[in-house]
Amino acid sequence: MKGRNYRSPSGQAYTRLKYIHGSPTPKVSKFNMGDLSTHFARRVHLVSRENVQIRHNALESARVSANKVLFDKYGETGYRLQLCVYPHIILRENKMIATAGADRLQEGMRRAFGKPTGRAARVHDGQSILIVYVPEDGVDTARKALDTASTKFPMRSRITVEEIPVEEQAQVPVEAPAPHEEAEPTEAAEEVTPIVTAGA
Repeated sequence: MKGRNYRSPSGQAYTRLKYIHGSPTPKVSKFNMGDLSTHFARRVHLVSRENVQIRHNALESARVSANKVLFDKYGETGYRLQLCVYPHIILRENKMIATAGADRLQEGMRRAFGKPTGRAARVHDGQSILIVYVPEDGVDTARKALDTASTKFPMRSRITVEEIPVEEQAQVPVEAPAPHEEAEPTEAAEEVTPIVTAGA
């Protein structure tokens, strides 16, 4: 079956791995790329304009193409790319016998249940698929990267630019509490004197 057969998000979601045997693993290898510790000034979203299902190979292809544009411009530390959706939906297919010497087509049973063949993510209208964090002068590069990634998806999309507030940029990482010195509990233990009763 072709990709357009799985494009419409109709029917009940098929995601219960507890009862599904032999489900394929997602092809998406990473969901966060680039510099994850630096705070950037701009946030660029790739937003879906339709309700659609996106297969995992399309998500991986879009991630690789967008990451390549950003990596060629900034290297490893000048940006951050985040994939916001996960392919939970398990796709099924009733495979037919199609050999080279077949003299007639196999029709098979109608509305057959099928076996797991792939994964997909259900995306709603207005939901962000990819987010790029860049400096102020990197908005054009982020737009180019997301525009390249949008060609891999089977729906219309739009790109929005958001300015990150200064308070959010200047977040200080939470420091771990300082370990207690070993001398303090020892000194406190020495100060306590045992109480001896008269009958002992």
